[in-house]
Amino acid sequence: MKKTISLFLFVLAALSIQAQVETPQASPHGKIWQKVGLTDVTVEYSRPSMRGREIFGDLVPFDKKWRTGANENTTISFSDDVKIDGETLPKGTYAIYTVPHENNWEVMFYKKTDNWGLPQQWDNAEVALSTKVNVSDMPFNMETFTIVIDELTNDSAMLNFLWADVVTSLKFEVPTEAKAMESIEATLDGPSARDYYSAADYYYMSDKDLNQALQWMNKAIESEDSPAFWMLRKKSLIEAKLGKKKDAIKTAQASLKAAKAAGNDDYVKMNEDSLKEWGAM
Repeated sequence: MKKTISLFLFVLAALSIQAQVETPQASPHGKIWQKVGLTDVTVEYSRPSMRGREIFGDLVPFDKKWRTGANENTTISFSDDVKIDGETLPKGTYAIYTVPHENNWEVMFYKKTDNWGLPQQWDNAEVALSTKVNVSDMPFNMETFTIVIDELTNDSAMLNFLWADVVTSLKFEVPTEAKAMESIEATLDGPSARDYYSAADYYYMSDKDLNQALQWMNKAIESEDSPAFWMLRKKSLIEAKLGKKKDAIKTAQASLKAAKAAGNDDYVKMNEDSLKEWGAM
């Protein structure tokens, strides 16, 4: 009994040690995701509030680098390369640092995103892109620091920083036309050789319509300048299963030759075994 009570007290003490008090953050975490054209844009940041304080020129000094939020780095991720002021910012995730001035802000996209606030030692080589943007007055106060992506078009959007009575807006452009044209051309060109091969292989493995499988396999092979030995191998198996032994032998011989040229001993052996089984060796 004493051992049972001691064990219970031990477990209770362990649970008490592991328990943590959870309270609201002074600058709660925020996250926004926005599709701009065909590009995914994600922003993560911590959101400080005014709480009666003077912000720009006081809490956030003018002419000095600012973490653009609170706590961990404010980050932005682009799924494609984007353009800002005519310069290309490669796709990826960046920390956003700013230098607020009275009449404009400098906005910097920093490659390292694992700093808590500002880097201990600033490295200009880590700045992927830097630009200056105008500051506009607002007719009201934004109590909590807010980042918004708006003014959406197919090709661009505005990244806005709002706090106190000012808003700073940065335009970025996305490669919607290039991506859309690439998708249209790929779709209108029809299925690829690999698509036809996969469909034929599925039909063969699932004992479905083998004539359809052979038709798709022929399209796959015709799409290639030099058909792969593994494509030819699968075609020979489909032909053999359809009872087209002469065709199967001819295709297996072509696969054997291609496999030898590629130095693939596994396919050399498989083709030789089939040719022996079909009486061709």
